[in-house]
Amino acid sequence: MTDRGLQTRRLGRTGLEVTRLGYGAMSLDAERFGHSMSSAEAGAILNAVLDAGINFIDTSPDYGPSEQLIGEHIAGRREEYILASKCGCPVSVTPGADGRPAPHVYTRENVIAGVEQSLRRMRTDYLDLVQFHGSPAWETLEAEGAVEALRELQQAGRLRFIGMSGVLPALSEHIASGAFDAVQIPYSALQRDHEAAISAAAHAQAGTVIRGGVARGAPSEDKDWDIRRLPEVPPERPRELWEAAHLDDLLDGTTRMAFMLRFTLSHPDADTTIVGTSNPAHLEQNLAALRLGPLPADVRAEALRRLDQAAGA
Repeated sequence: MTDRGLQTRRLGRTGLEVTRLGYGAMSLDAERFGHSMSSAEAGAILNAVLDAGINFIDTSPDYGPSEQLIGEHIAGRREEYILASKCGCPVSVTPGADGRPAPHVYTRENVIAGVEQSLRRMRTDYLDLVQFHGSPAWETLEAEGAVEALRELQQAGRLRFIGMSGVLPALSEHIASGAFDAVQIPYSALQRDHEAAISAAAHAQAGTVIRGGVARGAPSEDKDWDIRRLPEVPPERPRELWEAAHLDDLLDGTTRMAFMLRFTLSHPDADTTIVGTSNPAHLEQNLAALRLGPLPADVRAEALRRLDQAAGA
């Protein structure tokens, strides 16, 4: 438990004690979500996250001004949080003519340049966790010497642990390699494709960071909810699955979003789940759901039964 009463859990073999609820700083990329955010507003939400006791912050060079805003507003509180970012993101490369992001690059040079850029942007001497972004094939990482590049930076004190933000099928090789101290995996009640992979990672003693715990397209009481979403998941599928499984019957007076977050926390091998928001009211709602704890075992079992039945219908 933190001094503010938030439950913590050890992040695999890293030994880091992370709060069960982390903060996904993708939400600081306001343009991605179709709204505007001032630097002062970003600073307010970041400081509110730390004031609440949340100690795990996940970001990426790909998330617009996210890293710069973290450096600007909470670098002075560096000892209060565990900082995770990504690598493989293009450094000093502009999007193509079609406006799409430039592809990830896993060369030794780009990996090192990306970490150094993140350190400068976030005004810190070290990153707690650097994760490969984009789920590259293990073969690609080996060919480029990418993991070795991070290990050199680790030995130099520029980062503490090496991670992977991955998806199946490549994720199976990532876990089997034993190279990663932590893996970031998509998972929610409405996107359970990686349910077994979370356990596989934990059994390999890797920490598990869950993203997308409140799935894109999930029914919400709040149409303006700007919680971190998974762009790779079509919005129709989660919404239809929710309705087919009649999950509203299991809410017991809580909100749908609270149920989704508690379901994710109920996975026995999930260490922390990152949820992003730029809205202080939504942050408070997330914290309220966290304090309710994971779903009771019988409720989770019934939710799983209904979801399996609905998926097979």
